[in-house]
Amino acid sequence: MSETLETIRTLAERRGLNLVAAVPARRYDAAVRPEARSTRLSPRARSIVAIANGGGAFWKAFQRHARENPGWLERENPLDDFTQVVIEREICPALSGAGVAHTIVYPFMGGGPTLNFMELGKVAGLGGPSIIGVLVHPVFGPWIAFRAALLLEEELDAPGAAAGFDPCPRCAARTCVSACPAGAVSHPAGWDIPRCLAHRVEREAECAPRCAARVACVLGPEHRYPDDELAYHQMRALRAMRPYYESNLRPIRRGDE
Repeated sequence: MSETLETIRTLAERRGLNLVAAVPARRYDAAVRPEARSTRLSPRARSIVAIANGGGAFWKAFQRHARENPGWLERENPLDDFTQVVIEREICPALSGAGVAHTIVYPFMGGGPTLNFMELGKVAGLGGPSIIGVLVHPVFGPWIAFRAALLLEEELDAPGAAAGFDPCPRCAARTCVSACPAGAVSHPAGWDIPRCLAHRVEREAECAPRCAARVACVLGPEHRYPDDELAYHQMRALRAMRPYYESNLRPIRRGDE
């Protein structure tokens, strides 16, 4: 294994970022639209290291950090800010000290070029497609999230265990379909985003604690996020959904009345 990748994995895992894989930049770029290619962010990048978490370890690390830093939870985006602390104060200084040039990309970056983290996860072997709209892992199931990516000028090729993973077509149970109160999950169509979004906004309380379809997935139930983490992510998702609903879906639904 590359010494650079081993350093990233070791430092990331200390904070619960336990899914790290690397893919040549050209392989990722071939899978995405031009506006999401790595060359827009770092023309000299030869590989991309995807950094994610599986299960609740990252949340526990975040809670420890919040306890040690009073007032942290009052920030607008405390979990994203904690992610930046881990990446920029703990991982990247080690890379800089070793002379490894790198560019940081976050899934929560706005206002400029970024990567397609869903495609990056698939190409890097950290997750496969699912009908519930999130990537799924052979061990952690749907309980994974992508936190950051590092563009390196060093070429690395170390995919994760989910390379080629595509479980939904072979799943006999499909408990996620019947569990969704909005009827927004089906096979083979997958996740009906407008239906899900409208239900979330119009009947907020029903899905506020957790996504019922995600919880019902048969993969990795023992790695399910704790209840407070589920509620945190649902609240953040709803905050992002509301403006889109008001601008795009509410006028259409009123027209159907």
